[in-house]
Amino acid sequence: MKLTVFGATGGIGQEIVRQALGAGHRVTAVVRDPARLSVTGEGLEVFRAQLGDPAAVRPAVAGRDAVLSGLGARSRKDAGVATRLTRTVLDAMRAEDVRRLLVVSAAPVGPAPREDGPVDRTVRGIVSALLKDVYVDLRAMEDEVARSGLDWTVVRPPRLRDKPLTGRYRTVVGGFPPKGRFAGRADVAHAMLAMTEDAGTVKRGVGVAY
Repeated sequence: MKLTVFGATGGIGQEIVRQALGAGHRVTAVVRDPARLSVTGEGLEVFRAQLGDPAAVRPAVAGRDAVLSGLGARSRKDAGVATRLTRTVLDAMRAEDVRRLLVVSAAPVGPAPREDGPVDRTVRGIVSALLKDVYVDLRAMEDEVARSGLDWTVVRPPRLRDKPLTGRYRTVVGGFPPKGRFAGRADVAHAMLAMTEDAGTVKRGVGVAY
């Protein structure tokens, strides 16, 4: 497949690029600073761009089978970037008639599992309160994606960790795995790549966790 990855220098983005190349896909990594991309390999194109102008990134998505995005705020002071930058991606995709899109959001934006006990509900509430601005941004981003008319999937992991790929994660389409408190960035990337050709995840939110 021909894939484009936005947010390719982030933790999940770099894992998507690395695993996609390993699987034999052709990958276009859209970055602001190529020096921050540590992944190399045959089939990789590095596309340098600022994400303020959809016309500037149209060549990066033209003719691709799918676009995967790890764009999002790195901290509370960056709140707002997920919606703003994703809007650029959506406009470029519509202009080039590229349909398939997968984006990273976060578990607190989606529905909580009914099976969760008081500890999980309390932790979820505390995290949501501490990162309120970030989650408001992600909800707005999800709304933009849902209105886009594209074949989208929103992937919602809980708190993220840097750990090797395990493949032992759980996914729930339209919900979230009960007692799913953590996920590794490599496993979230693996799940996103697996969903790329999964019609059952189109226009759905998907929870991913251990």
